[in-house]
Amino acid sequence: MSKDRPSSDHPSTTDWTAKIFGPDFLNVLFRHPLDPGYADAAAKRQQEGPPGRFERLLGRTLSTVALVMVGFLLAVAYLQTVTEEPERAKVRAALAEQIRQRNARTDELAARAEELRAEVARLRDSVLSSDDAARLRMLEATVGLARVRGDGVVVTVADAPPDAVTGTDPKLSRVLDRDLQHIANALWSAGAEAIAINGQRLTSTSTIRSAGDAILVDFRPILGPYEVTAIGPKEMMKRFEDSGTARLMRQLVRDYGMQFQVRAADDLTLPAASDPRLRYADPTSTTSPAPSGRGRSLTPSGGS
Repeated sequence: MSKDRPSSDHPSTTDWTAKIFGPDFLNVLFRHPLDPGYADAAAKRQQEGPPGRFERLLGRTLSTVALVMVGFLLAVAYLQTVTEEPERAKVRAALAEQIRQRNARTDELAARAEELRAEVARLRDSVLSSDDAARLRMLEATVGLARVRGDGVVVTVADAPPDAVTGTDPKLSRVLDRDLQHIANALWSAGAEAIAINGQRLTSTSTIRSAGDAILVDFRPILGPYEVTAIGPKEMMKRFEDSGTARLMRQLVRDYGMQFQVRAADDLTLPAASDPRLRYADPTSTTSPAPSGRGRSLTPSGGS
């Protein structure tokens, strides 16, 4: 027995779905793409009729006034920018010239200090015995207060060239102060006896830090490419190349295009560091009471 087709008085599947799930919003959107508010506005405009002559003239006048005011403001801003640009350029040039003068003066004072240091050394050697003078010169070379000479390694690092195509972040492709810190520490660990960065000798109290985009070594700015020169044994170069710092720098070369090179060098000469600021220690009283508290150690190593 065949089934009859449903009669028209029974609800269809579409109507039943619409009653349960509501209207089909996609169909409504495609059938009526225009918002009803636009139709209402158009109908209201037809009822009111076209705007009068006065209304049209007022609208044009207001539009013209607004355009004139915007153009006036843009012209004033442009003139102000053009007027202030030469003044800013003068200030920038004056600051750059002042920096150059201060750097030149610093170099002159450093050369004068080197001459005085050599004169003091000559006078000191004339007073001390030969053994004491040789021992003192050795100690000065060890702590960085005397010029040293010998074979070693030169590590060169530089920023990646600018690349406007790839849009690489310039901060990631730039040599940072901590990169030079890692290189210097790795060279010390590899057996370096003396290290200098761009001619600035490092000591146990030297600082390598950044000030903005500039890198300072003992508060003196240095510019790239940066050369870290180290004097030490022959195996120092291989030890440094096998270090984690060298692997990290090679990774930066592959990822960001930085420049990194290690080469052996003979007959290197490293200048003496500037005289350190002397600090004096005051002896503490021997009758001071011992610190209280259980388990407190009197030595840095934590021993008794």
